[in-house]
Amino acid sequence: MSTPLNPPTSVAPLAQVSLGPRRASLIGGTAVPVALAIALALLPLFLGNYLQDLVLRIVIYAIFALSLEVLVGTTGLVSLGHAAFFGVAAYVTVRISPDGSPASIAWLLPAAMLGAGLYALVVGALSLRTRGVYFIMVTLAFAQMAFFVFHDTPLGGGSDGVYLNNRPLLAIGDFKLIDLEQPRHVYYFALSALVLTYAFLALLLRSRFGHALAGIRVNEQRMRAAGYSTYFYKLAAFVIAAMLAGVAGFLVAAKNGTVNPELLSWHESGGVLLMIILGGLGSLRGAVIGAVAFVLLKEFYASEAIFGRFAENWQLTLGMTMIFFVALLPEGLIGLGRRLRRKPAAASSAPSTVEAGDA
Repeated sequence: MSTPLNPPTSVAPLAQVSLGPRRASLIGGTAVPVALAIALALLPLFLGNYLQDLVLRIVIYAIFALSLEVLVGTTGLVSLGHAAFFGVAAYVTVRISPDGSPASIAWLLPAAMLGAGLYALVVGALSLRTRGVYFIMVTLAFAQMAFFVFHDTPLGGGSDGVYLNNRPLLAIGDFKLIDLEQPRHVYYFALSALVLTYAFLALLLRSRFGHALAGIRVNEQRMRAAGYSTYFYKLAAFVIAAMLAGVAGFLVAAKNGTVNPELLSWHESGGVLLMIILGGLGSLRGAVIGAVAFVLLKEFYASEAIFGRFAENWQLTLGMTMIFFVALLPEGLIGLGRRLRRKPAAASSAPSTVEAGDA
């Protein structure tokens, strides 16, 4: 059935209700992200190499978390195989790079995204015919298949992985605009990718396509009855999410200079899912906050300087912390701000309620 050009009046309120928290004023909706981007751009001026590398990891995982937010928080598709696209893009980056000279970012980055997108097209075309827990298990199965392909064949270099001999660059003639051999260039390139990813998704979620995805999350049967081909909407969201994960995979390969099959493991898929849950589902800011919190918590609990030998068990303490946060903050860290804003409002309305009762 063909998709109507304009959302039917019976469906529009459904999408608008689900997107209501995002419809803040233009200034309020952009001030915080812009301020954060400026702060991140200034950080390398004050940070040492270790802290700069830590912030870079946060930036890359924030892109990864934003890509999964398209599926889980926006469309309602919980995937446990999202790391497959992350890893496929990283391997494409290494495998198609020439050995003797650095590749150009202008074609290598799109190629990595395309590789992740093509694999997602195959996986999504099959897995989206299932629902619920079956969809979760099918995506996990496809990710594990990809993991063992790279782990057990010469294509992926086994458990040791493969190395990127020359990191990509972007040059005009002999002038290098971006040289990913230089850590500072990697940092600002990754930050630019995060800003563009966030802006792209913010516009996407406010578009008719984004409203349709929100409607599918709330009530897919109603959307289908209204004339929407929900399967193709979900497939498009699946491929878009994979290609954005491919950006993060490209950046990991360029940053580390090596990739291994662990990038495709279910641990990575579970980790990024925990990020968006920790930050708060249904919010782009929540995905970024969740990535920040998850990476910092992992770094904190794995520090031998703080926990000594117990740092080897950082998974245990991180897991207990996640349970604590989920139990106390079901809306995620982004919901903490909403709670704090509700308390002054409740306190200000309390006197008027008492007066009315006394009258």
